Amino acid sequence: MRKSFLLISILALVMAGCSKSPKQTTGIDLSNLDTTAVPQNDFYQFACGGWMANHPLTDEYARFGTFDKLGEDVREQTKGLIVELASKEHQHGTVEQKIGDMYNLAMDSVRRNEEGFAPIEGELATINNIKDIKEVSGLLGSEPNIGMFGLYVDAELYNSKMNILQTYQGGFALGQKDYYVKDDSTNRNIRAEYLKHIAKMFQLIGVEEAQAQQNAQTVLRMETRLATAAKSNVELRDPEGNYNEMSLDSLKTLVPQIDWDALFAAAGIKTNRLSVCQPQHLQEVGKMLVEEPLDDWKTYFTWQVIDGAASSLSDEFSEQNFDFYGRVLTGRKEQSPRWKRAVSAVNGTLGEAVGQMYVQKYFPPEAKARMEKLVANLQVALGQRIDSLTWMGDTTKAKAHEKLDAFYVKIGYPNKWRDYSALDIDAKESYYANLVRAQKFEQEYNYSFIDQPVDRDKWYMTPQTVNAYYNPSTNEICFPAAILQPPFFDMQADDAANYGAIGVVIGHEMTHGFDDQGAQFDKDGNLNNWWTEADRANFKARTKVMADHFNSIKVLDDPETYGNGELTLGENIADHGGLQVAFLAFKNATKDNPLQDADGFTPEQRFFLAYANVWAGNIRKEAILQRTVSDPHSLGRWRVNGALPEVQAWYDAWNVTENDSLYIAPEDRVYIW
Repeated sequence: MRKSFLLISILALVMAGCSKSPKQTTGIDLSNLDTTAVPQNDFYQFACGGWMANHPLTDEYARFGTFDKLGEDVREQTKGLIVELASKEHQHGTVEQKIGDMYNLAMDSVRRNEEGFAPIEGELATINNIKDIKEVSGLLGSEPNIGMFGLYVDAELYNSKMNILQTYQGGFALGQKDYYVKDDSTNRNIRAEYLKHIAKMFQLIGVEEAQAQQNAQTVLRMETRLATAAKSNVELRDPEGNYNEMSLDSLKTLVPQIDWDALFAAAGIKTNRLSVCQPQHLQEVGKMLVEEPLDDWKTYFTWQVIDGAASSLSDEFSEQNFDFYGRVLTGRKEQSPRWKRAVSAVNGTLGEAVGQMYVQKYFPPEAKARMEKLVANLQVALGQRIDSLTWMGDTTKAKAHEKLDAFYVKIGYPNKWRDYSALDIDAKESYYANLVRAQKFEQEYNYSFIDQPVDRDKWYMTPQTVNAYYNPSTNEICFPAAILQPPFFDMQADDAANYGAIGVVIGHEMTHGFDDQGAQFDKDGNLNNWWTEADRANFKARTKVMADHFNSIKVLDDPETYGNGELTLGENIADHGGLQVAFLAFKNATKDNPLQDADGFTPEQRFFLAYANVWAGNIRKEAILQRTVSDPHSLGRWRVNGALPEVQAWYDAWNVTENDSLYIAPEDRVYIW
């Protein structure tokens, strides 16, 4: 099972239960509101309409919200650290030299425009010189941009203390199965535009137009075959259904068309066991190796190299790449400035090295201490919620408490920083060549954990990442430093704002341990049923109510599009739990020192306004369509208007009645955590 990463803005850091001092404010910016809207009918518009009007989408963005605003601030901070290094000479081999040279390589458009596609000519020649399909196996192990499936390392499903090599379906560049197999006007148009894009890219490496169009048809046909055999995004959410441990000999029997010894040798992999996560897809790969002509494979692999390298080649490649993936798929109208792309490249290759500098400058030790206290306070509240459940028996409650008590909390930055001494960044070589070397370095690092004990101190995000996650195999919640800062947290704001924002987010991450996926894992991170039969049946019945609710939400009128309640179920459960837990923690914290009405709102109302403001944002139609099929999170509007009507405290705070549009009858609401 892959990590449950939460793309969410996290606010940050307030001492639990602190009394209100004269300096404190409500933390609510009244300009964010749209007071012409009726909160009981459209709470999102009421709470966020002002922010949306004041932050119209620029051409650079398909979606821009408060989360993205924090991302921009962090990028500016990181840029300052990187540019300072890039402006000086450093001894070759030092981390300062690597960071500076990688940034300068990414910024040097003049050099890349002179090089054209020369940086990939060696790989293209290797592909063109393939004489027999048997040679493909070694190629799959040696070339990081070529492949019909992925290899990665993660914890065993039933023995979470040990890592195991795992396969993962792939080979279709659009990433989403629906784009290839769904026969509606939206997806037919995407496929038509994709064909044009592929053909144009082939022309950029000198292929004649007619042949380029034929190549595009070949690529789409082969990718469609791979996508058809792949599992859907909903099917991928089943941990047990996507884990099939076997010996290497069994793999050779399952997919004999691949020379696994040659592939593993080329990749530097040594193991006698692995998990084949999607066997049918891998078997289809084997069949294709026999059934598809060698020349078609050469065309397909050539496309993979072009597609993987496009953003790091000359401007004509980068612009054509953006024209499809940016404009067509998401509705963006222009690329991000080159410096932003360069910062992202450095973060992607030397992330923890940059993160170490970032923490030193922007994350004081007292911030980490305060966050730890707040997390502990939310754990108490979740425990109280578990105790109050009427649908769960005592035996299961005891197990739930064991899991809650065993949470491993990571805040700010790793205890041990990564070593980048083996990564060579050489300014004499092309930007693309350095990126490929960084890919191989990362791959070798990943493979070094094969058949090794799980390192619970390993981080899956860098400190400067504006993100957070829950990992079921280690039962951990992680909050990187970058998300624990303004503009989302105001040290002067009272508890209503901070619990409504950071409190809900922390509660969200904790609830991931008890969502429809996380609840299948025990306190040690093993897939293990710790539920009684009756309690599990109750849980499934209640989560179905949640899925049905979000399935019924129309997210777009033209084309008529509804939410995917099954795909977003885990995140919606986590939002629901986060709201319930944080509200209880807020009431606990202010019990002895109640807050007063201010800025025209009660403390309880301000709690929900703060929550809604986390999701303020604008989004393009194309991005709505893309995210509805690919994103396990509901759209921001529905993380408010879809989530709050399931929470009784919201009804009480805003006097919502059965005459209001967002009202849901009590017997039809979700009651889980």
